[in-house]
Amino acid sequence: MARPRSRGNPGAVNSEGAAEPAPVEQPTGTRFQMRQRLFAFGDDFDIENEQGERVFHVDGKALRIRATLVFQDLQGHEIYRIQEKLLRVRDTMRIYRGKVVVARVHNALFTPLRDRFRIEMPGGQDMTTHGNILYHEYTIDRNGDTVARVSKRWFHVRDTYGVEVAQSEDALLVLAITVVIDTMSHEGR
Repeated sequence: MARPRSRGNPGAVNSEGAAEPAPVEQPTGTRFQMRQRLFAFGDDFDIENEQGERVFHVDGKALRIRATLVFQDLQGHEIYRIQEKLLRVRDTMRIYRGKVVVARVHNALFTPLRDRFRIEMPGGQDMTTHGNILYHEYTIDRNGDTVARVSKRWFHVRDTYGVEVAQSEDALLVLAITVVIDTMSHEGR
């Protein structure tokens, strides 16, 4: 999996006289590639590790009253079940591990160019998103610290983006949160 390259010195000018963008921050965690299956029935994702090996699958259950996604290991065992809250006032999806809710993802704010999400975690370790969700260029933050970076810039393949998770975080849960955000931000668009 390719790592982002520095894009030059901030404020530097290239040979055409145009200013070069600031350098891309170097990764510090584990990186995964999220690939949505284009011709799948429902929202299906394959998740690959940095070596390009498929490590997880997300099965979007189609034809259900409410959105349901099942986050699975390669043997098809359920790790997380993700369900939309029925009769909701604002967009909310819950992530379950067994029968226990491990996270609630809320659409906190919508503006014409950006969505913001709030992730409620048991024990008060809530997170928020910052950036452009629709174009897969955002961070997931907790108390000012970056938990994960999501970027489509790392790949030049349609319906593929990267998720870099900080070493100290539960990578599986962060990947499940990312799938929820992707699903909620693309509903009805």
